[in-house]
Amino acid sequence: MTEKNINLAISSSPHAHSGASVRGIMLTVIIALTPALLWGFWLFGWPAVVLTATCVAACVGAEALSRRLMKRNLGIGDGSAVVTGILLAMCLPPSLPLFMAVIGAVVAIVLAKQVFGGLGYNPFNPALVGRVFLTISFPFAMIQWTAPGPPPADDTHAVTAATPLAAWETEWSGQDETAGFFEEFPLVDLFFGNQAGSFGEVSAFLLLLGGLFLIWRRCVHWQTPVFYLGTVTLIAIILYGIDSQRYLSPAYHLFSGGLMLGAWFMATDMVTSPVTSRGMMVFGAGCGVLTMVIRVWGGYPEGVSFAILLMNAAVPLINRYTRPRVFGTSKS
Repeated sequence: MTEKNINLAISSSPHAHSGASVRGIMLTVIIALTPALLWGFWLFGWPAVVLTATCVAACVGAEALSRRLMKRNLGIGDGSAVVTGILLAMCLPPSLPLFMAVIGAVVAIVLAKQVFGGLGYNPFNPALVGRVFLTISFPFAMIQWTAPGPPPADDTHAVTAATPLAAWETEWSGQDETAGFFEEFPLVDLFFGNQAGSFGEVSAFLLLLGGLFLIWRRCVHWQTPVFYLGTVTLIAIILYGIDSQRYLSPAYHLFSGGLMLGAWFMATDMVTSPVTSRGMMVFGAGCGVLTMVIRVWGGYPEGVSFAILLMNAAVPLINRYTRPRVFGTSKS
């Protein structure tokens, strides 16, 4: 038997590759968002379509230009800028002036992402940074919610309406008779998506389907969204049991506002969330607590964006204290 010379190339671990790629993951996220996105287009019409196209174009353009100025490769082929643009648009009022959407997109890509080194290095979710910047800079425009459905035939302007969370905080909380609120905002409309608000957040049902699709595709882990939604539910149950005239029921907290979009698509961002299972549980529970604190006692009727960004800042600490013990070593 003759001996052959075999050249082996040994690289650093891991030696096995799952086959997943950034582009593939981003495409999966876009597919998961598509049902809620299309529903928003149908419900709010061309303003939502134009807003989405503007946000996506501005995000891709800002990424290409900023990377070129930083003398990096173009980097837009991974699809992350497209996902950021879609997520940003979905958490904005459909009637928002387009120049504001462009500003939010530039802030999301340049200040929240590229300044830190690009994809994989950003400590905060870019889309949420863009949304919070717009909320602080243009507070009046960011609460001009459009009523679902086509505008009246004799009026070229969209009809504005209150969101359930805002209506409860400003008009109904603490009232002796709250039946009118539940007639104006039926729970079934909130679940399936027939309410005013950010156009991509209105259908809890379609966002839930998209989130389950991401889990099935193993793009996200279940711990973060389950502990996020579970914590919100638990706190809402306690508060509702204490005073049902002052605090909303758990179902309304779950299906209103941006909770479903935030829990399934924002808090689960691989770059800005913990890497350990226990860390994901802590992160999700922390997001839930902060969301309810802001919703119930804060100055904003919605707290999802601020809650996730605050917990993004705590991720390095969470990773440090939830990392598993190395096999064969002591706890100390």
